[in-house]
Amino acid sequence: MTVQGTINLANVQIGFRNFSGKAGRYNKEGDRNFVVFLEDSMAQQLADQGWNVKFPKPIPGDDPEDDRRQPYLAVKLRFNAYPPVIYEISPSNPDNPLRIDETTVDGLDWISYSNIDLIIRPYNWEVNGQSGVTAYLSKMYITLEEDGFADKYGF
Repeated sequence: MTVQGTINLANVQIGFRNFSGKAGRYNKEGDRNFVVFLEDSMAQQLADQGWNVKFPKPIPGDDPEDDRRQPYLAVKLRFNAYPPVIYEISPSNPDNPLRIDETTVDGLDWISYSNIDLIIRPYNWEVNGQSGVTAYLSKMYITLEEDGFADKYGF
């Protein structure tokens, strides 16, 4: 199934952040990625369109009503032909967002944020008779969590 168009997601939560591209159990060196958690209805809608949404599998012996895990979409980012546009916004200075680039993106692995809005684009692929859709970050607006000291120090 071919996916067309971008998805705009407002006020989302992200996890499994690897903006630095460090190698790990689930990641090759240089692969920058994260996941965006989705509400059930949005997850099903995107899956029906052909996006590679992951749904949590039931845990044997656990009550499904107590399960708070959410479906998610893995999102990649690369700074090659189609680099993402990323802005970091400080609540105390919202008129001067900081543009994040390949040299500063690794800082997003550890920051605390109050809001994230993003635009994701599809990449439809086909290799050896198999096909799928990979989600790539197109734009991200990330508002930092207010820490209480920014006003005191003037930034």
